[in-house]
Amino acid sequence: MRPSKRNELVEKALEVFYHNGFHATGMDMLAAETGISKTSMYKHFRTKEDLILATLHLRDEKFCQWLFRRMEELGSTPRGQLIAIFDALKEWFAQDKYRGCMFIKASAEYQETSDPIHAMSAEHKRLLFNHVNDLAEKAGASDPAALARSLLILKEGAIVTAHLKSTENPAMDAKAAAKILLAEALGS
Repeated sequence: MRPSKRNELVEKALEVFYHNGFHATGMDMLAAETGISKTSMYKHFRTKEDLILATLHLRDEKFCQWLFRRMEELGSTPRGQLIAIFDALKEWFAQDKYRGCMFIKASAEYQETSDPIHAMSAEHKRLLFNHVNDLAEKAGASDPAALARSLLILKEGAIVTAHLKSTENPAMDAKAAAKILLAEALGS
């Protein structure tokens, strides 16, 4: 089945926003890079911000599906899946199109916590926390929320470090630190 024009627009806009940023991408650039006229864009989205929200929703869906699937494939136990986060990140960082976290970028460009774009970015991070917290509970952590927060801080730091290219292998550096956290929280 052929994707709808709206879905096609969201898919293409996601790539353009991810590559160029949100404020730097105007509707003229979107039209030029997606091949979809501004008239057609405005038929589907009242504002650029509405289109940004749709792209963030799609990115959240795709990223979480990919990350959670890779964690399950790479780790056979909850503890293994918690460590597998960093192996999955290494794969992501190696992609030619890697440009950091779209949600970190969105929240940096739309800094007011009341802004829907900022709020959607925070929601993405909350969903990741919930998943990691659930795994930490299943792994037997005495304080799953604290472990989840610590692991996600390592994850976010690795994402930013990979984007800045300031170390050679930030995912594995974060994984080494995560192993120490897990040993402390779960025992060897």
